[in-house]
Amino acid sequence: MRKIDRAKYDEKRQHILEAADECFQRNGFRGATIGDICAAARMSPGHLYHYFDSKEAIIEAIFESRLERATAVVGEVTPNDDLITALCEWLVQRMKEVRARGSSLGLEMSAESARNPTIAKISARADRGVRQLLSRLIREGQEREQVDPSLDPDSAAAVLHSIIFGLNRLGNIRDSTFDVKAASDMLKLLLERFLKPAAMRTAKQLRPTVHGENGRKMQARSAAGDRRPAR
Repeated sequence: MRKIDRAKYDEKRQHILEAADECFQRNGFRGATIGDICAAARMSPGHLYHYFDSKEAIIEAIFESRLERATAVVGEVTPNDDLITALCEWLVQRMKEVRARGSSLGLEMSAESARNPTIAKISARADRGVRQLLSRLIREGQEREQVDPSLDPDSAAAVLHSIIFGLNRLGNIRDSTFDVKAASDMLKLLLERFLKPAAMRTAKQLRPTVHGENGRKMQARSAAGDRRPAR
C-alpha cells in the first residue's frame, strides 16, 4: 500500500477548497457543479473524489478552514492588545472582504439550508463554532477587565454572531454610494457601547459620529434636548 505524503495531500486539498470557493461565490452552491470545480482545480472528477465525495463535504471543509483561520487570528491577540479593538478590526476586514468579492458564501448557505438538510446541519455546526470562539474571546476580555463582567459570554456571543451575519449582508450591498468607512466607525461605536465596562466608556465614545447635514442637525437638537427628527 502506497504511503500518503501528508504535506502534498493537504496542499492539494487546500487547492481544491480554494477553487471550489471561487465557484460557489461566482455561481452559487446549486449553480456550481463538480465539473466546474474540477475545471477550476485542473483535475479530473475521479481525482477530486479522492479528497471529497460531494459538494456538501467541500462546503463543510471550507467552513472548517475559515473557522481555523479565525481561531488563529484570535490566538494572535496578545495580553497587551485591546480585545474590543482587535474584534472590530477583524469584523471590518471581514466586511471589506465580502464587499470585494461581491458575495457571501455564508448568506448563500443560509438560503440553501432551507432546502438542503445536510447543508442546514453543516451551517449549524459552523455557526456554533463561531459562537464558541466569540464566547471564549469575551471571557478572556472579562478576565482582562476590558469587557463588561455582567455580560453572559454565551448570550453576548450570540448577539455578536448576529452582527457578523448582518455585516455579511452589508458587505454584499452593491450600492456604490455605500460608505464602508462610516459603517466601520458605527460598528466600533456599537461594540464599545455593548462590550466595554461602563467605567471605561468615555464621553466621546458615547456620542455617535454623525455624517451629513441631517446628522449634524440631529446632534445639535440632541445637545439642546430636542429629540425631533431633523427636517
